Amino acid sequence: MKKPVLILVTCCYFLATNTGAEYWNQFRGPNGDGKSQAQNLPIEFSESKNVRWKTPIHDKGWSSPVVWGNQIWLTTAHEDGTELFAICIDIKSGKVVHDIKVFDEAKPQSEYPGLNSHASPTPVVEEGRIYVHFGTYGTACLDTQTGKKLWERRDLKCDHRVGPASSPIIDDDLLFLVYDGVDVQFIVALEKESGQTRWLENRKVKNDLAKVLTVGGVKDVEKTLKEKPNDNRKSYATPTIIEHNGQKQLISPAAEATFSYDPQTGKELWRVRHQGWGWNVACRPIYDNGLVFLTTGVAKILLAVDPSGSGDVTNSHVVWSNRRGSPEIPSPLIVNDLIFFTNGGGVVSCLEAKTGNQIWKGRIGGNHWASPVYADEKIYFFNQEGDIAVVSANREFQLLADNVLNASFIASPAIVGNAIILRSTSHLYHLANGFERTVPKDEAKVVSKKQGKEKGKGEGKERGKHSNSKGSVQAEAKGWIDWAENASDEERRAALDSDKFRNLSPEVQKAIKEGIDD
Repeated sequence: MKKPVLILVTCCYFLATNTGAEYWNQFRGPNGDGKSQAQNLPIEFSESKNVRWKTPIHDKGWSSPVVWGNQIWLTTAHEDGTELFAICIDIKSGKVVHDIKVFDEAKPQSEYPGLNSHASPTPVVEEGRIYVHFGTYGTACLDTQTGKKLWERRDLKCDHRVGPASSPIIDDDLLFLVYDGVDVQFIVALEKESGQTRWLENRKVKNDLAKVLTVGGVKDVEKTLKEKPNDNRKSYATPTIIEHNGQKQLISPAAEATFSYDPQTGKELWRVRHQGWGWNVACRPIYDNGLVFLTTGVAKILLAVDPSGSGDVTNSHVVWSNRRGSPEIPSPLIVNDLIFFTNGGGVVSCLEAKTGNQIWKGRIGGNHWASPVYADEKIYFFNQEGDIAVVSANREFQLLADNVLNASFIASPAIVGNAIILRSTSHLYHLANGFERTVPKDEAKVVSKKQGKEKGKGEGKERGKHSNSKGSVQAEAKGWIDWAENASDEERRAALDSDKFRNLSPEVQKAIKEGIDD
């Protein structure tokens, strides 16, 4: 009887180590870092190949899917924000299990509708409960089996200006919510069981927006202040929980500073001030190699911070910083001792996590808002043109696959078992090896939106500037790109807003912007 037992144990071990977790409970997964242990994910797929099912999602929502057992949850909302929903999909069939109207909203925020949805915060799920959050519109706890609302809070308010985006997280018995509006800025801890407030901490940051705009090269400061008052107070990042030297910390980026709090009391432990235009932060911080990695919003600076300090640690505990190609919206990934990220224009960078030294740079193209995911030495990048690039997660740039779907991706994917759960702006996909979906005849034919664009070129430390342009366009752009190498973000922004730049041909302007982003 010993051999069958040994075989059974071996098989169980193989299954446990070659499939991902059976849940993806929050934005960017179980650890909030975008990584999975799955080892059998599809690398190549289309609208039919390796697609188990594809389900339409009504209305408009940019929240990412979360998974617990056989349930996939996500949120959506009427485009005008008057009705807010939570949807549950069966992971095997793709059929809708629950479609719950959580809130009616009489006065939704309507400024800048093209920049966000009214259902962008990703829910967080655990056994029997899901917590759905719509920012200032409200937060609710639902029973995952019945869909019944267990509690709600609609009294926590702020003016997001461009809609809500920060996702809720849970730790022990608490649910953490962030409200960084142009009017008020605070972080609050609610008791998961009842929704009652445990603590609320106001952000304590003061900065002179007029001075920041002036230094940044804005010509008509008064006009900007009038059109966008307190624009430097808003932010959209999701916090994360870390444990460093035996102490838990709640790391929460805000506008103009990133804070560390004691998650049980809300006491501020330390802060790092953002340099330049340090608002509109969207990336979720990650913790690895004893460091916290965070970004600073519009300024697009990536920081590595030693979290062992106290008070203002801006000048004492920032281990390194990186400006070149750093992300504004997609969060980074850390694999072993390397940090990977893409900027909004599809330029992927790989740095040493401990030093910030650049290892390589490569171009995959497209407009990127979704955060990448990692599994089995591969990184998956998703863009708004419907392209999914698969890149090797090592010290040399290698584009393994470049897929295209009839979709646009803003939400970040979930990985469970051997499947990628992928939300587009209109559908939810289940991608897994060995499945073949029958594409309806009336479904639009997929056409790559990046045809003719240069992709997949790596650039090591020793190489010069990369440019897609040739001949006179390249020569004219080169001077600008060389100058930008040592210029600050404020100086670059002022240059791109100058009359001299506007008088250049569209081809040269494009080459300069691509070269600077590179």
